[in-house]
Amino acid sequence: MSLPAWSHDQDPPPLVTPAPAPAAVLALPVRRPGLAAVAARARGVAGVVLPPVIALAAVLAVWQVLSSDGTGLPAPTTIWQDSRDLILDPFFDRGGVDKGLFWHALTSLQRVAIGFSFSAVVGVALGVLVGSSRFAHRALDPIFQVLRTVPPLAWLPISLAALHEANPSALFVIFITAIWPIIINTAVGVRNIPQDYVNVGRVLRLSPPEYFVTILLPAATPYIFTGLRIGVGMSWLAIVASEMLLGGVGVGFFIWDQYNSSRISDIVVALVWVGLVGFALDRLVALVGRIVSRGAAAE
Repeated sequence: MSLPAWSHDQDPPPLVTPAPAPAAVLALPVRRPGLAAVAARARGVAGVVLPPVIALAAVLAVWQVLSSDGTGLPAPTTIWQDSRDLILDPFFDRGGVDKGLFWHALTSLQRVAIGFSFSAVVGVALGVLVGSSRFAHRALDPIFQVLRTVPPLAWLPISLAALHEANPSALFVIFITAIWPIIINTAVGVRNIPQDYVNVGRVLRLSPPEYFVTILLPAATPYIFTGLRIGVGMSWLAIVASEMLLGGVGVGFFIWDQYNSSRISDIVVALVWVGLVGFALDRLVALVGRIVSRGAAAE
């Protein structure tokens, strides 16, 4: 079969392009996207957990070596042998003051909650007053600066003489110890409110309650919660020290009672509880501060 002739007067015949060969398909390994995220999270957790664990193990090892001669503080192994029941069962209650550390810590926390709540309310109110009024700042700030340097236990005889009862006296010591950092930090936060915010409140003619809720409180929240974090730590320190002298149920009383019984191992266990509870209180107030700050920023 012959192809038709082509002349110069006609259009050239179309060129036939060969079909491309099919490309080779590479089989890539299937990777689960969740594994990388899990591995990254595991590395992050290990980076946070391992350093303190290693440091704690090193401290315990040095402590064990230094206490091997049997003088001074008991070694960690001795503490475990002497106070195993107290460590493993902090919830026992045999009546009276013969209770596990959980119940002593709970009693102390109840006192801290009451005293610290009063100090938070009064401290924030006084801080707003001192921060907002120049006259109040000049009149009250020198008094606050003097009183905040008084040690917590120095207030105990005064409170006992005035209130005549142990529990109200302990609450007063908590209150008077925690209130100063709350006042000072709140006053600093109020004084550092940007002038533009104040001008906006004047232009909108906000009432004092509206100005407090919409402008002052959101702007001063970081400073307020800094004072609250310091205050709750000082409250915990004050109640433990007060309970050593007041007696009754509580972590401070437990420590003093074990000292009188020469049970140093139990005292060390109680100190660990004091540190852990204090750390938990600080983290709790910090968490509430972050939640409130986000809500204030959203407004």
